[in-house]
Formats: sequence, structure tokens, C-alpha cells
Amino acid sequence: MPELSPTPKRRGRLFRLGASFVVLCAVAGYLVVQYVTGGAGAPGCKVVSGKGDGATYEFTPEQAVNAATITAVGTGRGMPEQAVTIALATALQESGLRNIEHGDRDSLGLFQQRPSQGWGTPKEILDPTYAADIFYEHLSKVPDYLDLPLTVAAQRVQRSGFPSAYAKHEQDAKILAAALTGQSAATLTCEGRQAATRTAGPDSVRSALARDFGRDALEPAGAVVGGAATATPVPSASAGSVDGRTVKLSVSEETDPGDDRSLRERGWQLAHWAVANASALHIERVSYAGRQWIAGNTDSQWRAAGAASGAGATKDTGSVRVLTAQ
Repeated sequence: MPELSPTPKRRGRLFRLGASFVVLCAVAGYLVVQYVTGGAGAPGCKVVSGKGDGATYEFTPEQAVNAATITAVGTGRGMPEQAVTIALATALQESGLRNIEHGDRDSLGLFQQRPSQGWGTPKEILDPTYAADIFYEHLSKVPDYLDLPLTVAAQRVQRSGFPSAYAKHEQDAKILAAALTGQSAATLTCEGRQAATRTAGPDSVRSALARDFGRDALEPAGAVVGGAATATPVPSASAGSVDGRTVKLSVSEETDPGDDRSLRERGWQLAHWAVANASALHIERVSYAGRQWIAGNTDSQWRAAGAASGAGATKDTGSVRVLTAQ
């Protein structure tokens, strides 16, 4: 005798049980990923507008690292803040500030650059420092790009099929650029949860600094960018060790030692860069100009550094101190 089919009521119960099981598996998988990666898949960083207009942008540690790299490469080339804004808006549109290994046709990386169109080899394009540098190289060749609307300047470089799409990222890119160039002080924070897959310690901090800013920019004097005809002195930083866990970034201004504004901007750029890289490099505390950020704070704010903290608590603008977990 054929076996009776389940009743509609029983089938509904089995369906609900199956659906609940799938949901539980998904939640469990998400929690495992969050535990292993330190929450890299969820917003863990935040930048606020330095203009007091309430504008904010929240993003992930991965996005923060890439944004900091794009900015460092731009300032290392002597590009103005507007150029950095254009680059960040472009990367937000093209990849969501993620170094992705796929895209339309052979597009790759932060800017979805195509090897077949002469942007470089796949390996080069997937190097964020290279990708940012060649983007700025092309942008610098756009006539009067600083006078163009952001979306037009970006399109002249990218030749995108959606030329107006960059405009929606302009506001976020502006507050990111202001923070990561140091124009806006103490405006970028991250939770600082440590990633499980990256090396850490003072040596890793120095290596990452050299990767993003270039080794010449970390020398205590004489740093220049550009060719012989356009060489421009830039504020430089030397990365020395204070103890086994602390890296002291000495900031100097070669062109005008009395120009405290540019000195502070350079210092805040380095301080914000360190916070952006906190998860990847296991950075626990960053101190600059009498303010400090500490990983793991529930509100992730920059606060006044107490004299007893021993972490560069003075308001000296000549150095940034980075304390690592190891």
C-alpha cells in the first residue's frame, strides 16, 4: 500500500522547522565570522565633519585602511585635498573602498582599473598603493581638474558607463578627506577590534607607514615628491621606537618651521592613519597634541590625555605616539 503523503499541516510545520534551522545556521555563521575577523564585516569606524554640521560617515576597518592608503599616496604626491576627495569618491563608487578581485570584464581593485586598458598588471592593480598612485597620475593630467565638478573630474579618469554615479559619494568623500589629510583634527575613530589574520607590533607599523607614505617621507629631513621640475618639500616624519611596544612618529616641517598649521595637519594625518589601521596592526592607543584615542572604548572618542597616562600627554604637536598590543 503506498505510503500516505504528509498532511498540509505537517508539511507547514516541517517547512517552518527547516526555515528556522537555516536562519540559525546563518546567524551562527555570522557570529563565527565576527569572532574570527574582529567584526571586520560591520561598521567599526566613524568620521565626523569638522564643520560642526552633524555630517558623519560610518565604515568598516577594511575600508578605513584603504581610505587611509589612498589619502597617504595623494598627499605624498603633493596632491591637494580636492584631489584626495575625488579619489575617495571614485573608490567609494567603484568598489565600496574594498580591494576586490573581480568586476566588469577585467576590472580589478579599489578603482576597478583594467589591465587590458593599460592600467597595469593584475598584481599591480590589486596593490592599493599602486592603484591609488596611478589614479592620481591620470588625474593630474586632466586639465583644470580642480575647477571641474567632482563627477566630471572622476569621469575624465575612469571613463565609466555611469558618469553621474560619483556625485552621490561627494559628501562622504569630503569628510573622509578632511580627516585623513589632517585638515579636521580628532574626527576619525575606530573601535579597534584586533584582526586575527594580520601581523602586528612596531615593525609592522613602520612597514605599513613606509608602504603608504613612502620611505622618503619617513626620513627626518629633505623629503620631496614629484620630478625635478615640480619637486615640493613636504612635512616629514621619522618612525622611531620608544620601547618594545611604542612607535614615536616625529613630525617636522622643512619649509617653514613656524607654520604650526601644516605641522598639526601632518600630525593629525598620521594620527588618523594609525587609528584607521588599528584593527589590522593591533594598535591599542594613539596620542597626539594632548589628545588620545584608545581601542575598545565604547564611544571610541578622542579624549584629553591625562598627565598620568605616560602616552605623550603633553600638547606637543611635534610627535605622534602609537602604542601596539605587542
